[in-house]
Amino acid sequence: MNKPGFRTDRVMRLYLIALQFLTIIPLPFDTRCQKDDLGRSTALFPLVGLTIGALLAGLNWLLAPWLARPLCDALLVTALAAVTGGLHLDGLADVCDGLAARGGRERFLAVMKDSQVGAIGAVGLVLGLLLKWQALVALPIDFKWQALLLFPALARFGQVLMMTRARHARQDGLGIIFVQGTSTSGLAFSLCTTATASFFLLGADGIIVLTTVCLLTAAGRLFFQHRLGGITGDTLGCMNELNEILALTGISIATQLTFS
Repeated sequence: MNKPGFRTDRVMRLYLIALQFLTIIPLPFDTRCQKDDLGRSTALFPLVGLTIGALLAGLNWLLAPWLARPLCDALLVTALAAVTGGLHLDGLADVCDGLAARGGRERFLAVMKDSQVGAIGAVGLVLGLLLKWQALVALPIDFKWQALLLFPALARFGQVLMMTRARHARQDGLGIIFVQGTSTSGLAFSLCTTATASFFLLGADGIIVLTTVCLLTAAGRLFFQHRLGGITGDTLGCMNELNEILALTGISIATQLTFS
């Protein structure tokens, strides 16, 4: 009799751990967290993505009647960056700087570890935010709340896919703890959660967009494992940003083709 309740409590605890890592949402209590819990919590990343999406959809509901569409969507992009503490945007900028740096693997890793953002990183950051904003503006209004709810979950599933059974480029850092704690069962749970949400919100179009996110993530994982010998926290953040842009763009294209 106690076993199902125990599992529920454990899932909730892992969800709260993932929520604390992926957002700056304050919790009124401390969550007990052991080292192995960090990796296990990755299975709940898509649920945290749905939570972020619900916040964005609620904010859009409040702002849309009062503001022009471009301004409303710019504020949504701002809110997304704020609620995540710019965690993944930092990865995008660092990877852009690393790609622009001359040299091999060690040079790439050293540039990403530098806390200062270079010129190419700044350009990549601006372009990434502009693309996300325009992808939001391009969403058909009839599917906007579904897209807002879903795209953060799709991107965070991409993180789980990229981490599971991956090599890590560094032997230190928080990222390696997450990678070592991932499992195929956690990936399966994450995939089921994301696929169910995708189909429920957008039907076959949602599954198509999920497939494109999987393909981009697989390509990014292969690239970074070839270039760096593995992945890092910065590469995960970079892929999250790219997958958010891809998901929004894919939803816009798929829904317009289906209902045109």
